[in-house]
Order: sequence, then C-alpha cells, then structure tokens
Amino acid sequence: MSHLDPDDTTPLLRDDASSDDSQDEDYRGRWRSIRVMYFTMFLSSVGFTIVITSLWPYLQKIDGSADASFLGWMVAAYSLGQMVASPLFGLWSNHRPRREPLVCSIFINLAANIYYAYACLPKTNNKYHMLMSRAFVGFGAGNVAVVRSYVAGATSLNERTGAMANMSACQALGFILGPALQACLSFIGENGVTVKFLDLQLNMYTTPALLAAVFGLINILLVLLVLKEHRVNEDGKHIRSINYISEVDILDESVEAIDQVAVVTSNVLFFIVMFIFAVFETIATPLSMDMFAWTRKEAVLYNGIIMVGIGFQSILVFLLVKAAATRFGDRPVLLAGFGIIFCGFIILLPWGNHFPKIQWADLKNNSLVSQMSEGNGTVEPTGCPYEQTWCQTTPAIYLAQYISSDFLIGVGYPACNVMSYTLYSKILGPKPQGVYMGWLTASGSGARTLGPVFVSHVYTLLGPRWAFGLICGMVVLGVILLLSAYHRLIAFSVRHGRIVE
Repeated sequence: MSHLDPDDTTPLLRDDASSDDSQDEDYRGRWRSIRVMYFTMFLSSVGFTIVITSLWPYLQKIDGSADASFLGWMVAAYSLGQMVASPLFGLWSNHRPRREPLVCSIFINLAANIYYAYACLPKTNNKYHMLMSRAFVGFGAGNVAVVRSYVAGATSLNERTGAMANMSACQALGFILGPALQACLSFIGENGVTVKFLDLQLNMYTTPALLAAVFGLINILLVLLVLKEHRVNEDGKHIRSINYISEVDILDESVEAIDQVAVVTSNVLFFIVMFIFAVFETIATPLSMDMFAWTRKEAVLYNGIIMVGIGFQSILVFLLVKAAATRFGDRPVLLAGFGIIFCGFIILLPWGNHFPKIQWADLKNNSLVSQMSEGNGTVEPTGCPYEQTWCQTTPAIYLAQYISSDFLIGVGYPACNVMSYTLYSKILGPKPQGVYMGWLTASGSGARTLGPVFVSHVYTLLGPRWAFGLICGMVVLGVILLLSAYHRLIAFSVRHGRIVE
C-alpha cells in the first residue's frame, strides 16, 4: 500500500491519526464512540474466554454422561449462535441506529450467562442446558459484526489498520482477562458457597459466568450513554455525526463494484484462521489433562495461566502488526502469520518413547473406585482415558512442546486475525459494511462451530497426530489460496485508481 502516513506509534486507546481539527467535538466524539466499540469487543472476548478453560471440568462435574466429543459441541454452540446472529445484526445495523442491535445482543448475552450459572440445578440433561446457554451467549456475541462495521465506517483508510489492530488488542485483553479471572476464581473450589434465596451455587465454574453478566450490564450503559453514530470517507474528510445512517443515504458514494472474488477469498481465509484457533483453544484442556495427568482444577489453573501469557504476547503482536503492515504491507504480514502457525502445529506432533499415563492404572485401586462412586470428590483419576485406545501407542506430548506451540500460535494467530479483517474492510470500500461484516463474522463462527467438533472427534478417535497433521494441511491450503489471490486482495481505493499502491 502507499504510504498514507498512519501513526504507527499511536497508543492503544489514543486517537489513531493527527488532524488540524483534533480539538473539534465531532472528532473527539468519533473517537469516544470508537473506544466504546473497543470495549464492546473486549467484553465479547471476555464472555467467551472466561469459562473456556473450565468448560470441560464443569461439564464432567454436572453431567457424567458427557464425553470429549460433546465438549466439541459445547464449544461449537457458541460459534453456531454467533454465526446465525451476525448477518442479522449486521443487516439491522445498516438500517437502524447501531445502539439498537448492540443493546439487544448484549442483553441476550447477559441473560445467557446467568442461565449458564444455573445449568447445574436441573436433575437431568444438565449438559443440554449448558449447550443451550453457550448457544445464546454466542448469539449475543453476533454484535461483533456491528462493532467491526462501525469502526470500518468511522475511520479513514489511513486510520483503518491501526484502529483494527487496536480493536484486536482489546479483544486480546479480554482473552487475557477471561482466563486470568477464571484462574483466580478457581480458588473458590468446586463446591464454593450456596446463595439459598437465589438457589444459586457460587463456585469456580459459575462465578465467572456471573461476572461476565455484570460486565454486560456495564457495556449496555456505555452504549446507551456514550455511543453516537459517526462516519467518514476513506480520505478522512466529511465527518458526519448523525442519529443513524441509512444505507440508502450513502449508496451513491461509490458506483464502482466490490471485487467479489476478493470478498469470497477473504471469507475463506478468515474461516481457516478461526478454524485453526478454535481447534487450539478447544483441545488445550483435554490434551493437557491427558498428556500431563493434570486434575480438573490443575487444568483450569495452569491453562488459565498459559492463556494469560498468550494474551499478553498477542497484545505485543497487535501493536507490532501496525508497524509491520505499514512497512511491508497487509498481505505479507498475513502470509507470515500463516507460516508461524504452521510451525506451531508441527512442533505439537508427538514423538519419542515416552507414553502418557493411562487412567486404568488408577482404577486398579479399588478404594479409589469406591471413593469416586460415592462422589466425595477427594480423588479423581488422572491421565489419558483407557477408552482412547491411541493413548497406548502414541507418544506423549512434552510440556516444552506444548508451551512452544502455544508461543508460536500466540504470534501467528493475532497477525492473521487482524490482517484478515483489515484487508476485508479495505476491500469493501466506503459502502455500508454491516451485512458484509456479518458474513465475515459468520464465516469465522462457522469455523468455530466446525473446528471444535472436528478436533474433539478426530482427537478422541485417532489422537493428536491425526488431529494436528490435518490442521497443518489446512494451513498449507490457506497459504496456497492466499498466494493465488494475492493480486486481488487490495483496498477498494487502490483497485479503482484513487490511491496508487
């Protein structure tokens, strides 16, 4: 891209471009509203990650009939709900004030988190109550499409990469805070305390969801009190601050067509990026419990700490991405991100002569079986379940492999993530992006629906070699697609000759 003098040193929550009218109220109001969108993205991320590391042990605790395959559906339910909601909220935001779909979606999210906390109460089918609550949390998270379209329409082409990187950094902050809060709250324990008049159990599994509901209430207040509608052209001029922007009002801003091949390619690339990360985040807890013989509580705590580390690392990557994209371009950064992710999964492939501990070694102790049958929770079997027959023939993954893979994926994923939808927003140009962003979010949600189901089944039946080997193949396909469409993944203004690349 041409040098459009973006300010790459802009702090995370500072305005991303300097201007002679920086003291103008419209300008300041525009960035206040963008920051509300940053915060909304942050809370959306918190709402997902705050329970992700405890999802599997909570499921095991309240419904013994659930297996690792059902965990895949549990994680997928969130994304399936988001996939359905994203185009709907995107369409709504194109024709009505954006605070309407935002408030509605956040309220759904809030109510669903409360439902999740009460999923342990029914006498039967607890796993299905958990499944439904996560689906509704995901439905509420469909507002990500509205957030992205708002930021795309409220920033100039100069500001776009920086604003998208900032938004991704806020998402990463949520990614950090969610597991960190879950790790801290793990000290409440599995039993916790009971609030009798509410018939509510406050423990290490339910308290994080209730905290996410409180965050949702704060978000609703910010949207109602602070958010205003703003739009700028791609050159950063003609700032408009209005009650809402109708699609009809701005359809004539550009008669040039959007490159639909680039649109479809971007959606496929985003699908691959999100599929890869969905696999990673889904399998982390079961993999670590199988390979390192961690207990449920240890898995929640240690994976929470690891996720926090990845989150901090991701923030640094997001800040570096702005500078890298300015110097090398968006597409090379995206390509480099895919390469790093590939290395991360290659490292995770099992090797050596060390095999995982098998749970039947514990079950030989009859007293332990008695204790577990009584449900007193004092001891639990650890290691790889004997039902997973590959545990006997597949070498264990070393902790150093696991952490090294986490590090590399924590570098590659954020680079691919922010570059995918930054390129996408530039390809779309000045037209309303609500519906298009809805489809992008839906493609990512589709990936997060299929990814957990895929990995939970393949991992359970065939083991980590097949699961991670197939992911490496998918990364290679993504690189081939990116290279084949490389010349078309350019900004709308560049394609139509308004700006020279």
